Amino acid sequence: MRFSFVMSLALVAAMSNAVAAQRTGNTQSKAKEAAVEIKAPAGAEGSMSLSPAAAMNQYGAGTQLEAMNTVEAGAPAPEKFDYSVNTKSDVFGAKLFSGSFLQQGAMQFNPDYLIAVGDQLMMRFWGGFNFEGVFTVDPKGNVFVPQVGPVQVLGVRNRDLQQVVEASVRKVFRANVAVYASLAKAQPVRVFVGGNVRRPGLYNGTSMDSLLHYLDSAGGIDTERGSFLNVVVKRGQQVRTSVNLYDFLLNGVMPMIQLGDGDVIFVEPRHHTVKVEGFAENAKRFEFVDKSITLADVMALAKPTSQATNVRIVRNSGTVRNIDYYSLSTATDVRIFDGDEVEFTSDTKPGTITVRVDGEHQSMREYVLPYGASMGMLLSQIKPSAQSDMQNIQLFRHSVQERQKELLDTSLSNLQQAVLTARSGTAEEAQLRKEEAGLMLQWVERARKITPRGQVVISRAANLNDLVLENGDTLRIPAKGSLVLVSGEVLFPNAVAYDPKWGLEDYVRVTGGLTQHADSSRIIIAHPDGSFDDSNNLSALKAGDEIMVLPKVDVKSRQIWKEVTQVIYQIAISAKVALGL
Repeated sequence: MRFSFVMSLALVAAMSNAVAAQRTGNTQSKAKEAAVEIKAPAGAEGSMSLSPAAAMNQYGAGTQLEAMNTVEAGAPAPEKFDYSVNTKSDVFGAKLFSGSFLQQGAMQFNPDYLIAVGDQLMMRFWGGFNFEGVFTVDPKGNVFVPQVGPVQVLGVRNRDLQQVVEASVRKVFRANVAVYASLAKAQPVRVFVGGNVRRPGLYNGTSMDSLLHYLDSAGGIDTERGSFLNVVVKRGQQVRTSVNLYDFLLNGVMPMIQLGDGDVIFVEPRHHTVKVEGFAENAKRFEFVDKSITLADVMALAKPTSQATNVRIVRNSGTVRNIDYYSLSTATDVRIFDGDEVEFTSDTKPGTITVRVDGEHQSMREYVLPYGASMGMLLSQIKPSAQSDMQNIQLFRHSVQERQKELLDTSLSNLQQAVLTARSGTAEEAQLRKEEAGLMLQWVERARKITPRGQVVISRAANLNDLVLENGDTLRIPAKGSLVLVSGEVLFPNAVAYDPKWGLEDYVRVTGGLTQHADSSRIIIAHPDGSFDDSNNLSALKAGDEIMVLPKVDVKSRQIWKEVTQVIYQIAISAKVALGL
């Protein structure tokens, strides 16, 4: 009785485990059940594509477990790697390893692939004998074909597989039986990746996966220690091949290497390096093997652009930095040594400049002038119209715009520092400062997005005709104005018809008056020529002007109030924007 009871318990446990395994398989992924290739057990006819559940119904639960294990064998490793360390590196070739080679595409086999143990072959027979099956190459290198017997396929090239199988079938079926054979699946392998890589280890794949796939799995080559010129593939003590990744990066040449289980990919230590900057398509850090190379070799790697005319070489000579400067046309034989820095420069004098003229006039919009041309030379070629306001011409310059942006960013950084370092006396004050700091930092981010106009005030210049123009300048001739624009902290910002009898208060009144956030003591008048006046100089108001009502600054700290006020004025003057808190 005791023996029967124990056997009953064992049977119940086994049935429970089988049901649990089936439920787990069903809940893991229905995609795994959709197209898993199931081999028929001995004695069954051929094989077919069945889901694990269907396979269990036809061949038994053991077949389902085998199928599920086959799917899980190719599952990716759960570990993640931050490839940004490669994409941000200045080493030539580092961006090659960004994780893109880990993505599995459609399986394709090259014609020179050698059949290995564990590979799966699909065969179809029709005519006098009908059969379809998938066969695995056994440890002896054979596949056992029904009615034919063992067929030796180990080491056969993929392109020759059809011919080899046909020859074996013809020994049994001399006529009326046709056969088709192809490689269905390569044997999974595990490859060691070592040397100067970011994550040395043992990585899963197939014998058809490329060298780059396994290097990418290991996080790529360590850019501070590893060599891109000498990646060695070993099998035991034998070196199978050595790969230079520059051949792939520069010429698209990558040898097809059929990796086997237990092979080793070893990245050798880095050789000498040279850093390239300036006008070059590949402004990166390059590696070279010999003690020195010529500048021509560096140019072949870096590919200088058409703008480059000269080269500056900073020599790595210990504590003293020596600088050489050459013309590219005469420096191709100059020797470059380990640690040198090469910068390709443009040492040419501009012959002409281009200036654009917008606004109200009857002339061309684009002018090509000799380098060093003056404003008077340009104005002599412009034909104004009856509506042109030549007294308020406006000049916009890129260099001024960049400088205005730099000054604004500096002021915003000072404000940000003042907000973050403000001290508090009590816990309640600290909480208020925290909330105030959050609002201020949001305002700082909004202010950073504002782009200054780069306007130069020129209409009041005593020697306007002598002003030297720069390449890329834009001259704008406004039309004679009849409006006054009111903006900033008013209820209804709008353009109002100019009335010489009106004062500043009248224009503010017709636009709804000041808002509760307005500062009535800080109203500025922006003139079309780029100059400004404050509200105390009411006689300065004329047609075409803009009245800007600035916002009130309500902060506890006097230092922060000062910084915010300065920034608001900078934005108003450089961008003509009244940015409120």
